[in-house]
Amino acid sequence: MFCGLTGIVWLHRKIQDAFFLVVGSRTCAHLIQSAAGVMIFAEPRFATAIIDERDLAGLADANDELDRVVARLLERRPEIRLLFLVGSCPSEVIKLDLSRAAFRLSQRFSPGIRVLNYSGSGIETTFTQGEDACLAALVPAMAASIDRALLVVGCLADVVEDQFSRLFAALGIGPVRFLPPRHAAELPPVGPGTFFLLAQPFLADTARALEARGATRIAAPFPLGAEGTSLWLQAAAAAWKIDAARFDAVTAAGRDRASRAVSKCREELAGKRVFLFPDSQLEIPLARFLSREMSMELVEVGTPYLHREHLAEELALLPPGTALSEGQHVENQLDRCRRARPDITVCGLGLANPLEAEGLTTKWSIELLFTPIQGYDQAGDLAELFARPLVRRGLLAV
Repeated sequence: MFCGLTGIVWLHRKIQDAFFLVVGSRTCAHLIQSAAGVMIFAEPRFATAIIDERDLAGLADANDELDRVVARLLERRPEIRLLFLVGSCPSEVIKLDLSRAAFRLSQRFSPGIRVLNYSGSGIETTFTQGEDACLAALVPAMAASIDRALLVVGCLADVVEDQFSRLFAALGIGPVRFLPPRHAAELPPVGPGTFFLLAQPFLADTARALEARGATRIAAPFPLGAEGTSLWLQAAAAAWKIDAARFDAVTAAGRDRASRAVSKCREELAGKRVFLFPDSQLEIPLARFLSREMSMELVEVGTPYLHREHLAEELALLPPGTALSEGQHVENQLDRCRRARPDITVCGLGLANPLEAEGLTTKWSIELLFTPIQGYDQAGDLAELFARPLVRRGLLAV
């Protein structure tokens, strides 16, 4: 599977004046360039400070080299206001202390530029922990506040964020802020008055850091599909004591649009059997959506890590007796998948091509991270992501 560096692909699009400097190898550089599909005319807000043989052999002072690279970067890109030093397997192997480097560089370039660090190492359980580590690194930099506010936590496409902002405003919930923000200067405050909703199920470290600052998590399913989005919004409405009549009036149009959009794919997906390999930690909310809104049969739902507290509301909505697996004993999972011969298999790229060669229809799980799928107006797109491989298989069948 991918490593945590992959999260840079969607994070650098979100925080518009941030830059992600990976301290790693040429392989690290190749990974994020390939994953991002960088075009020749693009000027992305990420790069790699490449560790080469001189660094590994101790012939060069890695800290001096890093300071030189950062100074050159900031000279070339004066619009940067937030710089992340992103650790990788190579930087951790040579024990380069990026936290001390970030502190040193922050002092040098403050107040105009803040330098933070986090680990995107492939040693972690799953690649989505890169986003979790990045957001957790932002929490200590958030100002203190005792004012009551709602914080939506998790990287969302701007269009999705705008849709949720309009819904919260119509419900009378606010002020509403988002983590990560679009600009470094908009980093929201946090404190005992902050209530937060997780928009992604893989943000355990960020949630823990926010709770340590006094914030309170609002327990809810995740905003995938018409049902998930309604329950997610309803949890916030309950915390703000919004009456049911107002909630129904505000969300009725969105619920109707979402229901009509997913119905177009239900005929293709209803009754089909789906097997979800552990990859992104999105698997359980996806399984709930596929089962309850698309009428699919869940053969097995695997997840790299099962956070029972954050997923309690999702687990309660799965059909009784749903087969769950945690962790990645891939050979056993492949054996079960091959025996079951599901209609569609959700898995990482490393498994997709071999399974396709064996005649199984697959869905790349990483595409679900790159695509806006949260909220009412994206519910149809989410359903279509699963219907499309089956339609393609039907067209290719001879």
